[in-house]
Amino acid sequence: MTRERKKICLINTGGTIGMMATSYGYAPAAGYMEKTLSEAEDFQHAPLPTYDFLEYDPLLDSSNVTVSDWNKLGRDVADRYEEYDGFVILHGTDTMAYTASALSFMLEGLGKPVILTGSQIPFVEVRSDARQNLITAMMLAADYDIPEVCTYFGGKLMRGNRSIKISSDTLIAFDSPNLDPLAEAGVRIAVHEHLLRRQEGPLRFAPFREEQIAVLKIFPGIQYEIFENIMTEKLKGIVLEAFGSGNIPQNDDSMVRMLDKARETGTHIVVCTQCLKGAAQLGQYETSRALVQAGALCGYDMTSEAAVTKLFYLLSKDLAPEEVRRLMEIDLRGELSLPGGN
Repeated sequence: MTRERKKICLINTGGTIGMMATSYGYAPAAGYMEKTLSEAEDFQHAPLPTYDFLEYDPLLDSSNVTVSDWNKLGRDVADRYEEYDGFVILHGTDTMAYTASALSFMLEGLGKPVILTGSQIPFVEVRSDARQNLITAMMLAADYDIPEVCTYFGGKLMRGNRSIKISSDTLIAFDSPNLDPLAEAGVRIAVHEHLLRRQEGPLRFAPFREEQIAVLKIFPGIQYEIFENIMTEKLKGIVLEAFGSGNIPQNDDSMVRMLDKARETGTHIVVCTQCLKGAAQLGQYETSRALVQAGALCGYDMTSEAAVTKLFYLLSKDLAPEEVRRLMEIDLRGELSLPGGN
């Protein structure tokens, strides 16, 4: 008995995977991916699912992706949600982790796979990682019960809001430092069921508003007064990338003034760690005491990408400031692990 093939929606937003060589270097090529896949024999038959192809016009360089692009992508998934078994999104690698994190928050009640993938070498090249990334992502989206927004790259399926880009020039471009892969594709595809995060449906689309959010990376010798001028009522959130477990230099009172001004303007400060692995834990050392006193929020082991998009998500829901603060430190989509458990 022949099993009915599943059907997915394949959304091409742009990125290296669909570029072609020009006299000016690699550039996006409208229509190339759709034509190439339709002519490739192995993409038309089982074990791959059938698919509908949606291509953005213009194709996006992922460095130019904005909040409105996240909203468009989220809306496109939500509008087609009942028609497909899963979704695969082709996306540039530079901001893939941001888009995956954003979608994980805005697609409330998600019950189907939404998998972002791409490549370091374009599909058009003979030696490319594009073909295997796309084939495996399509199979995962169609045939596996993985109700999450994920990134797939280099044999690993990672929770989208836990993934980060770790390399610009190797084929292992992404990792999930603080959470094991949700699935691994070797000779066989192994899904780690105990790691999957399930939500109660139905799907609800929660678009983001344009809000002013900043990311500030702490470094030795930083002069905080430089940043005081950006502390206005328009600035709604700052993700502070601190040393170690949330430590920051305190050589004078300029940092305290900056934090006090943020508190006066109602700016939410979320502290994450610069370390690839591990978590921020405010108050563990004397050098994080001022952050605690200023009411800074602990990002624990959230990536900066997750912290930024989570701020967009919560600020877009017209919540009271106290509720935004409470929810920033709670695990909503598997984006953080609290001390002592997830």
